[in-house]
Amino acid sequence: MKVLVTGNMGYLGSVLVKHLKAVTPDLEIIGYDSGFFAHCLTGAVRAPEINLCAQYFGDVRAFPDRLLDGVDAVVYLSAVSNDPMGNKFEVVTDEINHVSAVAVARKALEHGVKSFVFASSCSMYGSAADAPKSETDTLNPLTAYARSKVDSERDLKLLSGKGLKITALRFSTACGMSDRLRLDLVLNDFVACALATGNIKILSDGTPWRPLIDTRDVARAIEWAISREKVNGEDFLAVNVGTHEWNHRVSDLAEAVARSVPGTTISINKEAPPDKRSYQVNFDLFKRLAPRHQPQISLEQSIEELKRGLNSIMFKDGNFHQSQFMRLKVLEAHMAEGILSGDLRWTK
Repeated sequence: MKVLVTGNMGYLGSVLVKHLKAVTPDLEIIGYDSGFFAHCLTGAVRAPEINLCAQYFGDVRAFPDRLLDGVDAVVYLSAVSNDPMGNKFEVVTDEINHVSAVAVARKALEHGVKSFVFASSCSMYGSAADAPKSETDTLNPLTAYARSKVDSERDLKLLSGKGLKITALRFSTACGMSDRLRLDLVLNDFVACALATGNIKILSDGTPWRPLIDTRDVARAIEWAISREKVNGEDFLAVNVGTHEWNHRVSDLAEAVARSVPGTTISINKEAPPDKRSYQVNFDLFKRLAPRHQPQISLEQSIEELKRGLNSIMFKDGNFHQSQFMRLKVLEAHMAEGILSGDLRWTK
């Protein structure tokens, strides 16, 4: 079997390729990535791409059709991947997260690819103060990032069928260790703050709900989606990915980290405007469809893995919000150097 992963050199892709190779050693995996974050390795003894048969570099907005020859499944991870980047690069967010995803899926259909896995997001539920949201509930995207996922799912559904099975995995907020660690994610940020400064600063009042999922459980879900069975004979599936036990308030996450790092204090910004991005998510459908690929990592395990990973590189940077652990800062550094344009294209 041959699998193409776009955006494979990011936070999730670096975990995914190792997982796929571990569970299916004879799997042929090829990667396609812009290389924006290729240098952002976190204590890795070797690059995750050693698990690939081939690595290609390029802009997904100009994806080369020839890479789809003989491919059985495509995993689309390419994305402007969080709200701060989406707010700064709103047009590019739509181009990469939405327009290019649909274009690659269309090319996959033309090349006879059988499975297309799209990394979607539970953030499309936006503000949901009532019961946990299921796949049939109304969507309420509040950011450019979330809107790009909604638009992608809408257009991808129109392409499904005719031999192409499309799976939109609505992931909970990712967390946990990776060979290309991000600290611009809520739990990762809290662990880094605890280790570097001894104080966790919650920018909201701490009450918003977030569903979370560890990077390794993200990889398990993608493994399932690549070869999943059709649901009720339909080729398109959108499914929430996570587990009920991982619906947490932001303040609960901070307290869990503080328990794991003795002496840590917590500061809550009581003057902050309400954070409308608050939602709990129902994962019953995923539990029913993928009983053998359910999340296995607990909140406490994710925290411990992050601690071990950061301690292994002797992490003590109290100013890490200005470092390459923050994806927006990496892009801004490339732009300041004059090698990346304002629409996120390499200039040199």
